[in-house]
Amino acid sequence: MSSAFESRLSRLWAHEKASYGLRVFIALAVVMGLCWHRNALPAIPTLFLGIIASALAETDDNWLGRTKSVLLSLLCFALAAAAVKLLFATPLVFVCSLALATFCLTLLGALGERYASIATGTISLSIYAMIGMEHGTGSAAPGTLDSWRDTGLLLLGAAWYGALSILWTALFANRPVRERLARLFWELGRFLRLKAELFEPVRQLDQHARRLALAQQNARVVEALNAAKTAILARFGRSGRPGVQSGLYFRLYYMAQDLHERASSSHYPYEALTEAFFHSDVLYRCMRLLALQGKACAALGLAIGMRTPFEYGEQTRIATADLRQSLDFLRDQHNLRWNRLLGSLELLATNLQAIERQLSEIALSDTTSEGLDTRLRDSAPHTLGEMAMRLRAQLTPKSLLFRHGLRMAIALAVGYGVLRLVHPEHGYWILLTTAFVCRPSYGATRLRLVQRIAGTLVGLGLAWALMQLFPATELQLLIALAAALAFFITRTDRYLVATAAITVMALLCFNLLGNGFVLLWPRLLDTLIGCAIAAAASLLILPDWQGRRLHLVMATVVQACARYLDEVLDHYRARGGDDLSYRIARRDMHNADAALSAALGNMMREPGFLRRNLEAGFRFLALSNTLLGYLSALGAHRAPLPAHADDALVDQAGARLRAALQAIAQALSARKPLPPELDAGVGALADTLEQVPDRIDDKQRLLRTQLALLLRLLPRLRAAADEVIAGPAHDAPTLAPSPAGAG
Repeated sequence: MSSAFESRLSRLWAHEKASYGLRVFIALAVVMGLCWHRNALPAIPTLFLGIIASALAETDDNWLGRTKSVLLSLLCFALAAAAVKLLFATPLVFVCSLALATFCLTLLGALGERYASIATGTISLSIYAMIGMEHGTGSAAPGTLDSWRDTGLLLLGAAWYGALSILWTALFANRPVRERLARLFWELGRFLRLKAELFEPVRQLDQHARRLALAQQNARVVEALNAAKTAILARFGRSGRPGVQSGLYFRLYYMAQDLHERASSSHYPYEALTEAFFHSDVLYRCMRLLALQGKACAALGLAIGMRTPFEYGEQTRIATADLRQSLDFLRDQHNLRWNRLLGSLELLATNLQAIERQLSEIALSDTTSEGLDTRLRDSAPHTLGEMAMRLRAQLTPKSLLFRHGLRMAIALAVGYGVLRLVHPEHGYWILLTTAFVCRPSYGATRLRLVQRIAGTLVGLGLAWALMQLFPATELQLLIALAAALAFFITRTDRYLVATAAITVMALLCFNLLGNGFVLLWPRLLDTLIGCAIAAAASLLILPDWQGRRLHLVMATVVQACARYLDEVLDHYRARGGDDLSYRIARRDMHNADAALSAALGNMMREPGFLRRNLEAGFRFLALSNTLLGYLSALGAHRAPLPAHADDALVDQAGARLRAALQAIAQALSARKPLPPELDAGVGALADTLEQVPDRIDDKQRLLRTQLALLLRLLPRLRAAADEVIAGPAHDAPTLAPSPAGAG
């Protein structure tokens, strides 16, 4: 029983949100204990709000970077709180200042995640300062120290959490890297298991639906890769010189990139393989081996998080040997119709064996990354000139960030006007709701709106019941503490639960002032008004309809695909290896594919007249994922060709593919019809490529086969692009530059 409890406790501590939740819990618990000891319970709500604002502004960094962030956050917090205090008595000046500050703070998101989080925390603290004036000592005589008491408490709470955050980062410096690597391998394991389902040897399966599920999971893997890269950059820099202690993290990160490329590979259409080998067990062997490797990746993620030895297991090795025996048996049949397909299966088996080898060799021990190009691309601005350039690029209505900043500024200004008309004594929750619900896209705002209203209703019901059942102050404080912990654990992925939790915490804390029940109905009304304002702003103020810029997102995918193709072919010509430029091109392609998946997800929540291209968009997503698979297969087996291997047909096919992809990208960007001669002759060229001579280098055979598959995909890719281009023309914003992906 004791060992089982310890195991569960270790798993809980290894969870990626455990550290964040425990840090917030300690900060809140210490404040609560001190206020209880000093008999200053009315100060708890304001101190809690300061801690929450500081926690919202927190980003992953090393101790030095965290110190800089905390100091910058406190400076912004102090300026914002002082502005609220000084300008609050003049509503017109106050609301103009609020709108201008909101717009400027939102634009800071162009400088990176750190500044975007500081902006969010500053806006939140400004509204918390208004709430503190409403519930605290805002009625004290102006100019006295008592009139600044709530402002001081807010900043004190923020400073306390900031200091704890710096100390925590110094004590657990590399924990965030382990957490993100653990999540990366867990997501990669799920990707492998979904990939395995494509090999199920059953006719008339809905491969399109399975490809879409795989594309959506690919987006989560890409997100996890980018998060892991950010954590590594924050601690070990971009110079690419890992030491003994950090070598393991670099090795795991680059291994995950390689496994992702190999898992993304497609060596032949799965339907054709199913038809040809329906009476063989070879596809079942592939499916079983991939599924077992997916489980092994998830187990590796758990081992990384818990810092325990990773055991690959004998079962997967046996499955690899079984697959090889199955392929040998098919080879012995000497069926001429299978020659080309067996070559693709051999490459697939080689890929799976490479995954098996890497998983079996990895050991959770200190190591170095000798022989690897460990440089990472750091796209964050590091000088004032770079920052100014980033900000200037956003000062146009075509920028998505500019539009969101303007939308937020107007929405908060309208919210302030409404609260003055409706109930100025309890209306500042309108601003808070508007600030948290209003998202950059209409689809995200709509989803957040539904979650906010539902969570508020659940939270109000729970708060009412808890205040009735547990009238004792001590119990209510403990429940408020637990609710705050639940909010920070769930706020990024379970917003309904997070909203319910923060509602319970707020009402129980303000119940210390004797007005918890009085706030039930105003809180509900404020939430509804704030959600209505956020929805109207997303609908009416320069809306960023995904349906109107879908062609731009698709163009980005095709452009990234063309760059990835160039890098892959360069490696076959001379380079080889795994250098930085290749990794950048590969990650850009995956990032573009993930962005298309996210855009289609938001598009599904938009009004019906904007979803006319949704079906074509999903077809394009499945095709782009297939395109990525064929390119990944080339990338997974990349190596310089022999010196004597000079295949003019391969060069011709590569040039034709590059020209076609660039033409599709340009047509999508300009929303102009594609030239009719784009597909002319691609089928004949693909047939010629597939007529592989018997005596040819294996790498040339691979190049010919994969380029033929890519050429055959062009007509379908063009058809999906044509359907989107032929849709109704709209004014679409130019995509603003975004932080680049992992290198």
